[in-house]
Amino acid sequence: MNRFALALVVLPALGLSAQAQTEVPYPTEYRQWQHVKSMLIEQGHPLYEAFGGIHHIYANPLAMEGYRSGQFPDGAVIAFDLLEAERADHAVVEGVRKVLGVMHKDQAAYPETAGWGFEGFAAGDPAARVVGANAYDACFACHTSEREYDYVFSRLRE
Repeated sequence: MNRFALALVVLPALGLSAQAQTEVPYPTEYRQWQHVKSMLIEQGHPLYEAFGGIHHIYANPLAMEGYRSGQFPDGAVIAFDLLEAERADHAVVEGVRKVLGVMHKDQAAYPETAGWGFEGFAAGDPAARVVGANAYDACFACHTSEREYDYVFSRLRE
């Protein structure tokens, strides 16, 4: 089990609250969406254990509206593609997919997390959900620091 999935499995064991909500759909076409940004988290970064690797952020058309306005409408979906970072021949290259994280905006379905549904799919497998009902503590608790930007960390890079 990768470190990200392990962190999400350990959180409920610590007695953190669960959130009953609708399952976040797997975004089958996310690689065809707008690329927002990429980032590399290396060893030494405070989030390395859970999120170390190469990140690519993708946004569907409604999420792009949110990136531009700062307020994401219902139906906005952001995909966070996290891959292992490998070094080869003096380059950092993509390794295996660790997880596909998804934020799906739907005010009615996810009221306890400011309208955002969160899910992680281990290795990008649609059947391998690693967040489930633990979205509040596993994801949203960290996103509250970004309340002024509708709980989204990434910013559009034009």
